[in-house]
Amino acid sequence: MRAAVIVFPGSNCDRDMAVALRAAGADVSMVWHKDSDLPEGVDLVAVPGGFSFGDYLRCGAIAAQSPICKAVVAHAERGGYVLGVCNGFQVLTESGLLPGALMRNAELKFVCKTLDLKVETSTSGFTEGYNAGDVVAFPVAHHDGNYTADPETLQRLEADDRVAFRYVQNPNGSVADIAGILSANRRVLGMMPHPERAVDMGHGGTDGQALFRGLIGQLANA
Repeated sequence: MRAAVIVFPGSNCDRDMAVALRAAGADVSMVWHKDSDLPEGVDLVAVPGGFSFGDYLRCGAIAAQSPICKAVVAHAERGGYVLGVCNGFQVLTESGLLPGALMRNAELKFVCKTLDLKVETSTSGFTEGYNAGDVVAFPVAHHDGNYTADPETLQRLEADDRVAFRYVQNPNGSVADIAGILSANRRVLGMMPHPERAVDMGHGGTDGQALFRGLIGQLANA
């Protein structure tokens, strides 16, 4: 299974993402934002966390205009898998691959700690390694993680079982405690918490392993 990790100026979780994917069995390529094409045969594109372009304008807005993001959107439109974490989630909303927006945290403070999340659905390649209702612990580190969507969008997400994760204790004011959502075809996941930082006991926990192993196992057997 081949994966590409996108690297922007200001990315700081790209290597963490690559390590997590390789540990789960993926062949990983690092792709610079100015490239116009993804490597041939890529199954999964990961858009990592960090502060792309210094979070100027809006978080993820400048990155979404990078040449490589056109290829990421095309990959998703062909039915390819895309995972966006933290700043990557912001990039995916700015690029139109996921609905809604990530706003400033409700208390206007940077939040950096490990939080419990409830797995809302197991019917996606990203979450099939869990059971719906499981509680997992992932770190968060963000200032603009307050997920916001209009009532119609929120109703659609809920009705279509597209909320992937919710916060057990909401750290940022996200509507309906949403921590991660899926695209309509369930092949794009955006989430603020960091599963790639929860794959090694030396880092405090391994609850993120099931996400990467389940996804890569599914793609390898496709």
